[in-house]
Amino acid sequence: MAQLPSLTACSVIDEDQSDCAPETQAKLDYELRLVTNMTTELKTELTTQTDLQLASALRQHLSGVFTDFAHDVNLSFYDTQGDSVLLQKDEHIMNANQASYTLNLPMRHYMHLAAANVVGNELVSVDGDDRCHRSMLLQVAGDTIDSHTTGLFTARQPMEVLGNVSQSFNVHLYMANCAAALVVDTRGNVDERSLRVFSTGFATSFSICDSLFRYADNPPIVRTARVGLDASGGGESTEGIAAFCSVNFPSREPAGSTRTIIETTDPFIAQPGEEALWEFRVYAPQADGSVTETKLRIKEPLRAGQLKIIRCYVMPNGSVVTEAPEVSTSVTLDWKQGLVIE
Repeated sequence: MAQLPSLTACSVIDEDQSDCAPETQAKLDYELRLVTNMTTELKTELTTQTDLQLASALRQHLSGVFTDFAHDVNLSFYDTQGDSVLLQKDEHIMNANQASYTLNLPMRHYMHLAAANVVGNELVSVDGDDRCHRSMLLQVAGDTIDSHTTGLFTARQPMEVLGNVSQSFNVHLYMANCAAALVVDTRGNVDERSLRVFSTGFATSFSICDSLFRYADNPPIVRTARVGLDASGGGESTEGIAAFCSVNFPSREPAGSTRTIIETTDPFIAQPGEEALWEFRVYAPQADGSVTETKLRIKEPLRAGQLKIIRCYVMPNGSVVTEAPEVSTSVTLDWKQGLVIE
């Protein structure tokens, strides 16, 4: 386990430390808990020899997301009274699955919040952390944005630091974002490299203290990354097959549903709702210069820690079809609005 020096005594916010409460040392053990269905999803949805190559490529593509390794960790300690002001804060390079820190903390009740892997993710930052109830993971604003680049983890834990007592606190951090992959078989009808695929319908921020996701009326469009295959690797032909993957916050839950992440049960089993919760958008250029747009609307939620794979096929007119029962589609031939790619 990594061991770092003790934090400065009393509040890092207030320069006047004359009224600080007596200090005591508290040991905090941090551990990332990766609760994910990625292995199960890959084994269930990708079964042929070509699929196995694609599964390997997807696993490699998402290796920095579905990981229990934390590069950086942000530790904040808040007052539990009044306006929940920040009393103490520290940031460390953790570079581990777990780490122990011994902190000098004045005796009192705290609400402790932690966030990991934020530094390397240019799409998300910790915002409003001067107050506990305002602290959040905030995604950059924009009509169209890139995918997240790291797996984000958070924790929240009330703490009572006592005097003259040796104390240890175990803090478990859980994943706050997820991924979706659209596996496309063009069947020779179009060049998969000409396809443009986006996803949308996801949260734009995450309240760390309340463990609640926030949603915009018009959620941003997320650019996917193309995960292709190297045909020289042997096995069946991989021509015309690719995956388009986005990493983002979760979707909404179906109306009236409630859920809690529990490590001893599968948190990713869900029944489709009545309404679509998120979607893929596929744009297929045609030989005559037109573009066919297909929206694949998914009625099952996409949850934190989850990988969801949707398989589809491209028809000669550029439309996309799928056999997935939880997905409905709508097609616009000769799509006129134009696709803007930065």
